Amino acid sequence: MTTEPALAGRKEWLALAVLALPLLLVSMDISILFFAVPAISADLSPSGTQLLWVFDIYAFVLAGLLITMGSVGDRMGRRKLLMAGTVFFGGASLIAAYASSAGMLIGARALLGVGGACLLPSTLSLIRSIFTDATQRAKALGVWSAVLISGVSLGPVLSGVMLEFFWWGSVFLINAPVMVLLLILAPRLLPEFKDPHPGPFDALSCLLSLGAILPVIYGIKELGTDGFEVVPVVAIVVGLVVAFLFVLRQRTAAAPLLDLSLLRTRAFRGGVLFAMVASWVMIGFAIFTTQYLQSVQGMSALEASLWSLTPSVGIFIATGLSTGLAQRVDHAFIVGGAFVLTAGGLLFLTQVRADSPLWMVLVGAGGLSAGVAATMPLLTGMVVGSAPPEKAGLASATLQTGQELGGAVGLATLGTLGSAVYRTNLDGSAPDGLPEAALDAARETLAAAVLVAGELPGDVGGALLTAARESFTDGLNAAALAGAGVLLLASVLVVLLMRGAAGPAVAEAPEVADEPDGPSAAPGVANPVGTKS
Repeated sequence: MTTEPALAGRKEWLALAVLALPLLLVSMDISILFFAVPAISADLSPSGTQLLWVFDIYAFVLAGLLITMGSVGDRMGRRKLLMAGTVFFGGASLIAAYASSAGMLIGARALLGVGGACLLPSTLSLIRSIFTDATQRAKALGVWSAVLISGVSLGPVLSGVMLEFFWWGSVFLINAPVMVLLLILAPRLLPEFKDPHPGPFDALSCLLSLGAILPVIYGIKELGTDGFEVVPVVAIVVGLVVAFLFVLRQRTAAAPLLDLSLLRTRAFRGGVLFAMVASWVMIGFAIFTTQYLQSVQGMSALEASLWSLTPSVGIFIATGLSTGLAQRVDHAFIVGGAFVLTAGGLLFLTQVRADSPLWMVLVGAGGLSAGVAATMPLLTGMVVGSAPPEKAGLASATLQTGQELGGAVGLATLGTLGSAVYRTNLDGSAPDGLPEAALDAARETLAAAVLVAGELPGDVGGALLTAARESFTDGLNAAALAGAGVLLLASVLVVLLMRGAAGPAVAEAPEVADEPDGPSAAPGVANPVGTKS
């Protein structure tokens, strides 16, 4: 005999608001330095390699530690880990704000990644534990997804506004008061949950997970930035070999870091896979819209950051609609439809030209953002709902690691495609009489072409700027077309592979591993197990 899950009340919804605070800041820090490069370069004089590490080290450390910290949270308590991450994140923010050298800033960004890895799995796993009713949990996950995506969108906006009035370090100082507020509210509003029988901590598996994830993400990012080179290829191969060793370790360890039995459920493995696809297109294409606003439309950093916020309006609408439909429609059909909407936005962007009105790119980007936003609460619900409550932290970390990997692959694949089209078309359309050195510099990026054009005589500079903008837009169109093709394929696969794995008709009970000749039950847990204080 099962008991009905308890409905969340005022305190639980206030707890969700508290959890939104660290989630917003961690996601904002992914993109908060997008418009701060000139100021950082002028103040700290970093080398090109150091500047890349300022951006990349945060995501690298975050992705590499998510699985480890998810397991730590299940053992020590998710609220305790959240508060420890809060202290770490707040302190690292202060160090970053007042960094006096490029190396110090890189180190501070690495510490921010450690703090973020503590916070992200804790926010999602606590939601899984607090909201035991499936309908309420779906709404809570919709809010979680909207805040996560909006944070990435708000990062550049906040950066542009702060840089208009303050020095570049101010973009980090906003974290500190929010972290203090979180330390005050968390003990009062957040319950404690942990695995009552976690088993011994497997330090070797933690090292293997780092050794698998970090080289792969590094290699993918380097291939996307510099094209084919030996070092990043070797890094990917090494990471895959270590990943194989990690899997072997999980099969034999007494208390594995990653419970491989979770992968035998359709909802879990499908949720992770298709969340990677959504992250692939969302993060992989973001660089195109940002550059289009600045270098094609000619906007300032502040103006571009504010306009880039407009497509995010559809995020909250889309998440609300998807969670509402989820009460009546199989989740696979909703995710499939959302992928079609995302593909529609990308197909609209294939019609954007260098001289197109601004509204065209905003509408296309809005469709893309809304489609991805509609998928995230449902895919997240599939993953965390199919895991036992005591493994919610690990399930959350696995999902977020997959999203980080999907975003890295998106930047590499779509970015490489767009760059290849840009360089090829620019070679064929560059004006006659353009110095070879100027063409070589302009071929690197559109931003470099804008700078080169400004240093050339009027007619030649204007012709180069026009050619570069048109070539970049051709690359944007090609990346949008490729993304739309992948999303349309994904919309078919998600229905074929995930139909019946999650939806209103499925009993609210833990999903069991798939049987060889039968569908799995749907995710969801009526009676979470864990300690609560």
